[in-house]
Amino acid sequence: MTGRLDGKVALVTGAGGGIGAAICDRFIAEGARVLAADISDEAIARAVKAAEGSERLLPMTCDITEPGDVQAAVTRAVEVFGKLDTLVNAAGGSTPHDGRVTEAPDEEFWRAIRLDLYGTFLVCKHGVPELVKAGGGAVVNFSSMVAKMALPERDCYTAAKGGVSALTRSMAQEYAQDGIRVNAIAPGLTLSERVRGLVEERDELRKLADQCLLGPNDPLDMAYMAVYLASDEARRTTGQILSVDSGVTIY
Repeated sequence: MTGRLDGKVALVTGAGGGIGAAICDRFIAEGARVLAADISDEAIARAVKAAEGSERLLPMTCDITEPGDVQAAVTRAVEVFGKLDTLVNAAGGSTPHDGRVTEAPDEEFWRAIRLDLYGTFLVCKHGVPELVKAGGGAVVNFSSMVAKMALPERDCYTAAKGGVSALTRSMAQEYAQDGIRVNAIAPGLTLSERVRGLVEERDELRKLADQCLLGPNDPLDMAYMAVYLASDEARRTTGQILSVDSGVTIY
């Protein structure tokens, strides 16, 4: 049976997290070859067990905020799989140190900007030239519902993810002539293992979960959208920030 991603080679960052692991699993199930990058070898090994032993999965330690690490991951993907035509920037995340702009520590602002925005920038900077060499491809960034709605006490993360949305749109215009589509997924509350624990502890997250019209998201919901955006089915979809949020942002 033909997979929707047969022949595709993807670099997926944040592969050790719930969303990144689900994307790796679905990409492999759909026929892609994947370099699964994460800052922690242990996280990769734990998170991609479903694909263990697959010759189409290559785990690699990579700090996406370090240019040398990113370049090494891109080079390795091309060396092993022969090309690179898909980038999935799933690495990122907020922390409890975030807050209002008048209260959030400067260190938290720069942490969010460095990881969520600069990390995405670096992967695109070093990965897009390989997509051009491959004759085109797809970039799937990760924005957030916070870039589309007001969510209090998240000003650092909001700034970083708003930047990812803006970068996505500008790249879509710049690289269309090279056959490269650039889109972003804007997840709502997604119940990874880590987030499930936070929902139990924090009132504002429980309230947000109650606002999900179809129930809170699962990492698999993000993986399904990533498969679509990476596939040829999305050949005319570019420059879009696509919400997968169970309707939260229509409130």
